[in-house]
Amino acid sequence: MRAYLPSYQLVTPRNLFDALELFAREPGVYKAFAGGTDLMVLLEAGKLVHRNYINIWNLNELRGIEVVDAQVTIGALTTYTEIQSHPVLRAEFPMLCQAASETGGLAIQNRGTLGGNIANASPAADSSPALLVYDAQLELISATGSRWVSYQGFHTGYKQMDLQPQELLARIRLPRSTQALRQYFRKVGTRKAQAISKVCFAATAETDGERLADVRIALGSVAPIPIRCVKTETALRGQPIDQLPELGRAALAREIVPIDDIRSTANYRIRVSLNLLNDFLFSLRSPT
Repeated sequence: MRAYLPSYQLVTPRNLFDALELFAREPGVYKAFAGGTDLMVLLEAGKLVHRNYINIWNLNELRGIEVVDAQVTIGALTTYTEIQSHPVLRAEFPMLCQAASETGGLAIQNRGTLGGNIANASPAADSSPALLVYDAQLELISATGSRWVSYQGFHTGYKQMDLQPQELLARIRLPRSTQALRQYFRKVGTRKAQAISKVCFAATAETDGERLADVRIALGSVAPIPIRCVKTETALRGQPIDQLPELGRAALAREIVPIDDIRSTANYRIRVSLNLLNDFLFSLRSPT
């Protein structure tokens, strides 16, 4: 079944101001349409439920990567290809670059946007675990102003977000760190390319001698939303490095709640998540 195109409306505003005015004038009527790499699949399949969209692809105000001493700010319309090629992101946020490189094929990476990956609100989004571990913040704008929110907590339920009908995701902010972090990212899918993840794992660690000084862990596809595993982090923080695998596996097994679906089973997702955590924690025993 294909969508009947005349039953849809796509409005292209002249600038960001006009787009926000339209969102404000008819809140809930319009949704943003950026690269379209997710929406066009649903449209072709006749499963695109919402009917009215605002084309934001040409809004230059939502593009670009800005680097200052304390942070890197990424425009919501920044593509996966642009993320991969940016020298500061590659040097300091390699997990985000790796996630971008494993999202679809080259055509999708040239068109798909970081903001779209977030706003699509899929628990299997490739960028989400890395953004959670990097303590990302989001700027949400409307005709009346803007607000910054932590990405952790932005997803409130399956396909639900802390985003008002008149708001638009504008920028993503990543705090820069002066600490020497160990970083680990793995995406597990049916195949190596163009696969929706069965499990997506991101983590960073800071060691202090023989102990774990700090750790951040996030997973995708193991809950209704991408999750930061705060309880597992708490169980591991400050512990001797040689005891981490046993402590971590027990804590993570209690924290994640995967389900059976068309792509995988809950049991498989739990086993893979524990194995990835194990691999990450064992890697901390080796010198950097």
